[in-house]
This record gives sequence, C-alpha cells and structure tokens, in this order.
Amino acid sequence: MIRSLIFLLFFSSLSGQAKTIVNYYKCVSERGTVYSQFPCGGNGTEHTLTNTDPKANTPVEQHFKTLNRLEQKQIVRNLKNQLRAKKHEAAILTRERDRETRDQQQRVNRIMSDKERSETLKDIKQKLKAINKTYHQQYRSLNKQIVQLEKRLKRYE
Repeated sequence: MIRSLIFLLFFSSLSGQAKTIVNYYKCVSERGTVYSQFPCGGNGTEHTLTNTDPKANTPVEQHFKTLNRLEQKQIVRNLKNQLRAKKHEAAILTRERDRETRDQQQRVNRIMSDKERSETLKDIKQKLKAINKTYHQQYRSLNKQIVQLEKRLKRYE
C-alpha cells in the first residue's frame, strides 16, 4: 500500500518535467519494509530515482549551437596551426638565404689572382642577386598567405 502510494506520488510529479530526481529512504524493520521521504531509524538507507520523459522535446538549436562552437574552436585551432607553420616556413626561408649569402661571401676570402678575384666577385654578385630575388618572391607569397590566415582567424575569434 505504502509502495503504491509513493510510486503514485512519484509518477504524478513527473507529468510536467523532462527529468526528475527523487530521493527516498528505505527502512527495514521487524514489521516489514517502509519507504519514506524522511530518514527513519538507524537502519534506513537513502536511494535515488531518476526518470526522464522520452516524449520530452529537446531544443534542436542547442545541438547546433554546441556543434557550431566546437566547429569554430576546431577552425580556430587549425588556422593557428597553419599560421604558425607559415611563420616557421618564413623563418627557415630567411635562414637558408643567410646561409647561401654567407657561402657566397666566403668565396671572396680565398687566395686568388686579381683576374680570378674580379670574375669571382661578378659571379658572386649575380648569385646574390638571384638568391635575394627568389627569397623576396617566396617571402612575399608567404606573407600574403600569413595575412590571409590572420584575417580568417580574426573572423572566427
């Protein structure tokens, strides 16, 4: 009788909610088992009932909002990684140009005749010009890509 009364109260409280949590106490005595909302005696144990209404509608927009936030975070993370990679690529490009320039300048320090020295200097000037030209072309294209990535990143942040 008491069980049916508790469960009746329990299910009647669920009618307007999507998820319900109810705490109750179970007391076992010589006379039998008693269920109550309040603690009873020292041998009472607390139990929890959780019930969700399968017919309850969940707002669809919330899922889209969550997915959009997750997608936005992923896009931002990917853009930051691409940006870091392009900046690293630009640093490597600068390092390679400096190394090639240094190698060409070391050719001047060798012992040689005046004629060989003037020919070597002309060759070095041409090679340095070519090195700087290719460096600037590659650096400009990298810079454009970096600027585009930064603009896209600003849109998402």
